[in-house]
Amino acid sequence: MKETPAQRKTHVGKADGLSIARQCALVSVSRSSFYYQPVGESPLNLELMRLIDEEYLQHPWLGVPRMTTWLRRDKGYRVNPKRIERLYGIMGLSAMGPKPNTSKRGKGKGHRIYKYLLRGLDITCVNQVWAMDITYIPVRGGYLYLCAIIDVYSRYVVGWSLSNTMTSGWCRDTLEAAIGEHGAPEILNTDQGSQFTAHEFCNWVTGNGIRLSMDGKGRAIDNIFIERLWRSVKYEHVYLFPAADGLACYQGLQTYFGYYNNQRRHQSLEDEIPGEVYHGLKQKEVA
Repeated sequence: MKETPAQRKTHVGKADGLSIARQCALVSVSRSSFYYQPVGESPLNLELMRLIDEEYLQHPWLGVPRMTTWLRRDKGYRVNPKRIERLYGIMGLSAMGPKPNTSKRGKGKGHRIYKYLLRGLDITCVNQVWAMDITYIPVRGGYLYLCAIIDVYSRYVVGWSLSNTMTSGWCRDTLEAAIGEHGAPEILNTDQGSQFTAHEFCNWVTGNGIRLSMDGKGRAIDNIFIERLWRSVKYEHVYLFPAADGLACYQGLQTYFGYYNNQRRHQSLEDEIPGEVYHGLKQKEVA
C-alpha cells in the first residue's frame, strides 16, 4: 500500500507500540495539530484577531487603516495601525490590497507567478478545475491554519488539512493526498501567496500534468468559490463551536466537511448536494 504524505514524515514518540506519526495517520490528524500548543498572543490580540476575521469575511476590501477605524469607532478598542498591521500579517491578510491573502505574495527567484486561466472558462465537469486556499482558524488560546481544496464544478471539498505553520510542503502534501483519493484536476487555481508560488509547489503541480492558475493580485472575485466556502465553514461551524485544542478543531472540521459534502444543499447547484454532483449521482444545472 502506498504511503500517504503524513506517513512519510519522521516518526517521533511512541504509545501502545505505535509512533505518534502513525497514530495521527490512522485517524487522519496532522502531526502539527497533535502537537498544537497555544501561540503566545495576548488575550486582547486574540480577541482582535477574531473580530478582524469576522469583519474581513463580510468586507474583504478593508485594509489596515479602515479596519483600525472600525475597531476604534464601532467596537471601542483603543488600538493603533501598527498593532492591526502586525495582526494582519499573523493572520495572513493582505494589508495593501482588497483580498485576504493567507501569506505575502511570492517574490524573487524562488517564486513563480502564473496567469489566471478561469476568466471566461466554461466549467462543465468534475475535476476540470480545483481551487485551493488557506485561512486562519481561531482555537482557544491561539490559532491554526486550514488549507482546503474545492472542486469548482460540484463545490465538493476534495481535500483539507490543518497546520500550525504555513509552508509550501504542507500545501503540496494536502494536494497530493487529494489527488491520491480523487485523481488529478486539469487546472488548479490558487492565490499568489508564497506557499503557492514557491518552486517546490509549482514544480510538483506542473510536473504532474496540472495547469496552474493564479488570482490577479488583490482580486477576491478570482477565487470566489473557495471564499464562499470559508464563510460557510466559519459562520456555520467555527464561530458557533469554538475548539478547545488542535485535535478538537480537527474533529469538528471533519464532521462539518462530512456534512458540507454529503448533506448540505447548495443554492448554486439548484439545491443539490455537492457529493452527489461530484460522484455523478445528480446533474448540476446551474453554475
